[in-house]
Amino acid sequence: MIKVGKVTINIGVGTAGESLEKAEKLLETLCGQKPIRTMSKSRIPTWGVRKKMPIGVKVTLRGKKATEFLNNAVNAKERTVKSTQFDNSGNFAFGISEYIDIPGVKYDPKIGIFGFDVCVTLEKNGYRIKKRKREKTKVPTSHKITKDEAIEWVQSTLDIKVV
Repeated sequence: MIKVGKVTINIGVGTAGESLEKAEKLLETLCGQKPIRTMSKSRIPTWGVRKKMPIGVKVTLRGKKATEFLNNAVNAKERTVKSTQFDNSGNFAFGISEYIDIPGVKYDPKIGIFGFDVCVTLEKNGYRIKKRKREKTKVPTSHKITKDEAIEWVQSTLDIKVV
């Protein structure tokens, strides 16, 4: 049985400062959870980015919060996702260009306009064996999700059209 393991919402700002704080406020109001900052891994002098400099924020949702947010976010994309947005492990991701596209969310002039990425991780029962502390093992092929299985599950369970 396939289920939504987690939903990760990511806003890449590119620089620290006021825009990063606004992105944090936006994620906190959208998700009701405090976001964490993502740090740069390398130095890019032409963009003014130093190593370990905060350049974005993200939130990970699990359980009921994840499915509720996913339903709202997919409504912003008119309940359609491209088949190319699925990977070989059955996960999928899509972007929302403006947060005001989500139904029920109003524009806040203090925040401005931000877009974000929504990454959905699907898993079957038994995925815990690769994350547990004792006796970690690989997930057997019978428990891995293929791209076709994920597309079929998304269409039947979540009512999302895959184009």
